[in-house]
Amino acid sequence: MVVVVLPPILAAEAGGQSRFEVEASTVQEALGALPVVDRLFDEHASLRSLVNVYVDGVDLRERGGLSAKLSGTETIRLVGAIAGG
Repeated sequence: MVVVVLPPILAAEAGGQSRFEVEASTVQEALGALPVVDRLFDEHASLRSLVNVYVDGVDLRERGGLSAKLSGTETIRLVGAIAGG
């Protein structure tokens, strides 16, 4: 099972649960199985720009993006980007 860990702000939207175990063969499938999927993707099914995804500590962009394959033992962490000016 793939473990997905949410930051506190998204965990609050998921009924207070911050850790999910999901069956998925890609990162897209893992994120799509979460109850906060609408908070992660925009209306074009693209990952929102202020959501950063790490698979076993490696930035998703370095692993091939949302279509990156999973073996079933990974931990995916979602981290909200820090923005401001």
